[in-house]
Amino acid sequence: MTEERATGQAPEEIRSEADFLAEQNEQMRIRASKLAALREAGKDPFETVVYPVSHHAADVTGDFERLEGQPVCLAGRLMGKRGMGKASFGDLQDRTGRIQLFVKVDELGEEAYGEWLKLDLGDLVGVEGTAFRTNRGEISVRVGRYALLSKCLRPLPDKFHGLKDMDTRYRQRYLDLIVNPEVKETFYRRSAIIKTIREYLDGRGFIEVDTPMLAAIAGGATAKPFTTHHNALDLELYLRIAPELYLKRLIVGGFERVYELGRMFRNEGISIRHNPEFSMMEVYQAYTDYKGMMALSEGVLSTCAQAVLGTTHIVYQGVELDLTPPFARRTMREAVLEHSGVDFDQVADAAEARRIAADRGVEVPKDAAKGEVMNLFFEHFAESKLIQPTFIYDYPTEISPLTKKKPGRPDLTERFEIFISGREYGNAYSELNDPFDQRERFVAQVKKREAGDEEANEMDEDFLTALEYGLPPTGGLGIGIDRVVMLLTDSYSIRDVLLFPTMRPVRASEAERAPDENGGA
Repeated sequence: MTEERATGQAPEEIRSEADFLAEQNEQMRIRASKLAALREAGKDPFETVVYPVSHHAADVTGDFERLEGQPVCLAGRLMGKRGMGKASFGDLQDRTGRIQLFVKVDELGEEAYGEWLKLDLGDLVGVEGTAFRTNRGEISVRVGRYALLSKCLRPLPDKFHGLKDMDTRYRQRYLDLIVNPEVKETFYRRSAIIKTIREYLDGRGFIEVDTPMLAAIAGGATAKPFTTHHNALDLELYLRIAPELYLKRLIVGGFERVYELGRMFRNEGISIRHNPEFSMMEVYQAYTDYKGMMALSEGVLSTCAQAVLGTTHIVYQGVELDLTPPFARRTMREAVLEHSGVDFDQVADAAEARRIAADRGVEVPKDAAKGEVMNLFFEHFAESKLIQPTFIYDYPTEISPLTKKKPGRPDLTERFEIFISGREYGNAYSELNDPFDQRERFVAQVKKREAGDEEANEMDEDFLTALEYGLPPTGGLGIGIDRVVMLLTDSYSIRDVLLFPTMRPVRASEAERAPDENGGA
């Protein structure tokens, strides 16, 4: 195999160590030269495979009375160095926090101590020693032996300026986590929230399942999908926008209680609330309705708050919120009437609704149905006013193609959305199980799609076939995991709760400036 085929690059594009050195700033050249010297001396740090870690920083500080004077072995990143004489201090950072290191020439020996002084901030080291308390009372590790486990070739941002630029923090999350270790707490909470949701549902007889992420039909939600191509089948496929139609097939098959927690993909804009790929939980339960899903929603959200914060009384962006069940309940009509003064039960038809919208300055499509106008009024006048947890229910049929109609009100459906702090957190239905009604709704969606609405549903004949075998009365619920994490970590933007959010590509001129913007160690 040629060098070009093995690497995917032409030989002249492969960057040598000499090229790397030539491209870097002075600090990086110094660090790389230290690495070269180590390699010449037969001490290549990248050759280390295993290091016998026995404790972490929090173990030593949290259980010091038992560990004082005892041998400990830790590994982590060197984040501070102080003193250059015969004794010096360092700060070791691992996944649990930081601990001070005390290093003396008498204990390491002249050669090893000299090498210690040459270490750079950011280097990954392993240390063996004993736990002790300094004269100033700080719990520390007296280092008897150490090993350089990996060389940090790029200088970390300096302590004074830190890493504050949010764009850099999102693009280089690894650097953000190194320099701002408190960021890890958000993602520890995220993990705890997801674990809590699974435990809550598992404990109520639900089973977790996996459904396709690639599908021939983008269904289950109103959204524009991403498309891809399967070469072997010569088939256009979509990244899923929701697992709903697959999960309801499983209810038809007799599972009765199922859920899926995973990634969804929607080809939409990027904002503080939206990322093209995001995490969602969808739940389906046979023999219940949307009111049953209200109770389930309250249970999931309040249990998560209790698990990660120890209380259902929380503060989000300076506002106190009470997640204690039961949540407030209001119809969409009531919310629109209160905040806009328009009673849509008194609006005769779509034409009148559009005239009222024009008078009130609400922009609506020229052929918008009455229910669509009411929903736009809700979004324009009411949504941002819903601060405390509130269920808004009885949604118009025109915007709810998969939902059972409300008895006696064919213009409304048994659907609700959860709103907290002016944002939507979840969506639920009494699921439509009449195959004839469902076909009519799909036909209406197809017409919208043919008229240019890229978010409208497609016809799904196999799903209709499944309904013809009989879907029991079913309640379905979807909750946005990222938004729940934002709520319970007091995060303003969805990017703060995604380890690697989608970002616009960096222009070449911006990339060239990046090392200097980060500062020096």
